[in-house]
Amino acid sequence: MASGHDIKSATQTYNGFVKASTWGAAITVVIVAMVVGIIAS
Repeated sequence: MASGHDIKSATQTYNGFVKASTWGAAITVVIVAMVVGIIAS
């Protein structure tokens, strides 16, 4: 079994990954919206 410290480290890593993924998705949506706007005009 993993010790409590390992679980805390894994949780922090996972939370960091989720936060980075969320920011990445948001930036991608903004860029796609800009490209679609440019193409539509």
